Amino acid sequence: MALCKLCYETLLEDGYKALKACENQIVTPALEAIIEANTYLSGVGADNGGLAVSHSVYNGFTALEECEATMHGSVVAFGTLAQLVLEDAPKAEFNQVLEFCVSVGLPVTLKEIGVTDKERVHIAAKNACAEGESIHNMIGDVTPEQLYDALIAADVLGQEYLAKRK
Repeated sequence: MALCKLCYETLLEDGYKALKACENQIVTPALEAIIEANTYLSGVGADNGGLAVSHSVYNGFTALEECEATMHGSVVAFGTLAQLVLEDAPKAEFNQVLEFCVSVGLPVTLKEIGVTDKERVHIAAKNACAEGESIHNMIGDVTPEQLYDALIAADVLGQEYLAKRK
């Protein structure tokens, strides 16, 4: 848990700086730290069943044609916001992740991942909750209806945040 917390803090602290380094094709300590954090989280998270809502959300949205061109990480980022809604995370934590996503160009709304018809989200939520999906690693069982509500709530919060920035 301590290493995961350190990686989380690294992502928030160095993510934007690493993005800028990457965009300019240079290597900086921030970029190296992000690569290390992502490598660690990807390996340890996946190998130890630490995945939950965000990756199931990606798997669910692959059923929608409108998301075919959306990158895996983009949908996972939006799924992370939905997971924070499901966990009833503190407002400060949710906002911190939301602000990070926006700062590095990750989507915070359904529209940004290609979904404009909220009814289509029911399909993704049902598929994300299929037997064997990592969403079942959450404490308690998440139903398609609960996930749908969390996805819509994350979308509304993302829309509000973006509107305030204008």
